[in-house]
Amino acid sequence: MQATSSGLARNPRLAEVVLALGGFGIGTSEFVIMGLMNRVAEDLAVTVPQVGYAISSYALGVVVGAPLISAFAARVPKRALLIVLMLVFAVGNIASAMAPGFWSFVGLRFIAGLPHGAYFGVAALVAAGAVPVDQRARAISRVMMGLTLAILIGAPLGTWTGNLFGWQIAFAAVGVIALLTALLIRLWVPVQPFDALASPLRELSALIKQRVLVTVAIACIGCGGMFSIFSYVMPTLTQQAGMSEALGPMVLVIFGLGSIAGNLIGGRAADKNLMRAIPATLVWCAVIQGLFYFAANNVWTGLLFVGLVGTSMALAPALQTRLMDVAEDAQTMAASLNHAAFNGANALGAWLAGLVISAGFSWSSTGLVGTGLALCGLVIFAWGSWLEKRTFRAAEHYQ
Repeated sequence: MQATSSGLARNPRLAEVVLALGGFGIGTSEFVIMGLMNRVAEDLAVTVPQVGYAISSYALGVVVGAPLISAFAARVPKRALLIVLMLVFAVGNIASAMAPGFWSFVGLRFIAGLPHGAYFGVAALVAAGAVPVDQRARAISRVMMGLTLAILIGAPLGTWTGNLFGWQIAFAAVGVIALLTALLIRLWVPVQPFDALASPLRELSALIKQRVLVTVAIACIGCGGMFSIFSYVMPTLTQQAGMSEALGPMVLVIFGLGSIAGNLIGGRAADKNLMRAIPATLVWCAVIQGLFYFAANNVWTGLLFVGLVGTSMALAPALQTRLMDVAEDAQTMAASLNHAAFNGANALGAWLAGLVISAGFSWSSTGLVGTGLALCGLVIFAWGSWLEKRTFRAAEHYQ
């Protein structure tokens, strides 16, 4: 067994790979259903839009589960909590594959979503605690690599397999991955010191911390543009740029490659200068997402910018690290809230993009929505920085 009681792993890279494997399973479960909607609708005798309820149910599970689990499992040792979360996730997905009807499937997707935010939050804390302090963001980005690899490999492979052999096999396979992850966490992830002072009330205190709320707002709004484009990327490229539907898997691969690049670069930039990395990344997002509006008129420039939009994932390790810095004693809650906020960004971006398209604007107008959301995130960052400086000056004045 390769774990230490100090929290620093004897082999931190191996611990990160194990934690990333759990992220790979979670990401695959979240995104694979988008490619299996027709099969699910046919087998469960519902319409394709109704299958969207299952997607929303999973996202709701993430939003509900992240704060509740973080609060009520505050005193559970992190490694043990990760194992339990993976076991619940495994049950939710295997049961989803065995659902006897549509509404039971929707309910089981909610259960599968409950561990999502808490798992990524706790995994980020464990990974950051297993390396020197100046390598935290890069450690978090390597754990997040599992999510980006799910976009690149897991979801396309699950979609292909599910369409060929039945959608149930995709969710069952995710369940097996979760069970394997639980075992490997027990073997290779270090035991970190137990915090005897942890409590639900202390974790819930994160919900009233100004800097935590500002950072969560940046994630929820500033990251929405990536999801506004990604949610409608296939009809944008097929109906506006004239791309063949046969190139659909390539779109996911290109977006996944961009996500991996952004995740790694974002982690390194955040370790170098966190408070510069966040606004710089938001400006980058605003520019590339706005240019997507023009690039999507051509297949090849559209595909290029799909990859560039994927680099928006650079925000994830930076915001995760910022939450760890400002959460004080409510570390687990704050870390988990980041992933709840990203699911909020998913819902917000897709909803706003849908409104714009329904209003008669072009498919690529999703890029303009993205620019607007990134700029809003930049404004929130600037406002939060101003509030922080004002609070600091006021504290100095009264000393």
